[in-house]
Amino acid sequence: MNKSMPLVSIVTATFNSIRYIEDTYLCLKDQLYVNWEWLVTDDCSSDGTYEWLLKIAAVDSRVKVIRLAVNSGAAIARNTCLDRVSGEYIAFIDSDDLWSPQKLNEQISFMLNSAVRFSFTAYECVDSNGKSIGKIVDKNHNKKTFSYNDMLLKKATLGCSTVIIEKSLLKDNRMPNLRTGQDYAFWLVLLKIEDATYLNKCLSMYRILPGSISRNKIKKAKRQWQIQSCF
Repeated sequence: MNKSMPLVSIVTATFNSIRYIEDTYLCLKDQLYVNWEWLVTDDCSSDGTYEWLLKIAAVDSRVKVIRLAVNSGAAIARNTCLDRVSGEYIAFIDSDDLWSPQKLNEQISFMLNSAVRFSFTAYECVDSNGKSIGKIVDKNHNKKTFSYNDMLLKKATLGCSTVIIEKSLLKDNRMPNLRTGQDYAFWLVLLKIEDATYLNKCLSMYRILPGSISRNKIKKAKRQWQIQSCF
């Protein structure tokens, strides 16, 4: 392992993401931190996403793509990636989200210098075209670390595309097989082992898309009940 720049395994699940996946790849390609691998599991896309990823993988050896035989949802797709990680650190980015070029460089340096195994940052909400809608989530918290109970009380969001964990935390832990909210449930699993440390920087952009479950309060309440029933 390169101690100054350890390998980072970036986990992404895709399903019919052709409109956004190129932008996601380009933001990885633009990272100042170059020692990464991108593990992508395609969940039976029918819009050309998988074929596009194969073309990118053919010219960039850091991109490693697998396709599920049956559409199984984001949890299974992400877990398929987690089963294949080689890096000392694991980062997550959704197939329609974006990172600033400094994301990995700043967050990995923070974790190395502070002996942190589980970190997250603020993120900016953008529209389908990647333009800011004027909202930044997890900005300027007055706490440094967040516990399992803090997460239950929703004191922080821990946006999926902001989280980086040390591989030592992973062990046999995987995302619960929920169709939605599996990332939140996974953070709860990890928070039973280690508190999440907050880096007060906005390094990710989260797309708010029409019809997203995060915009539907009834579905969101149902999802919360399903997640809490796992614990």
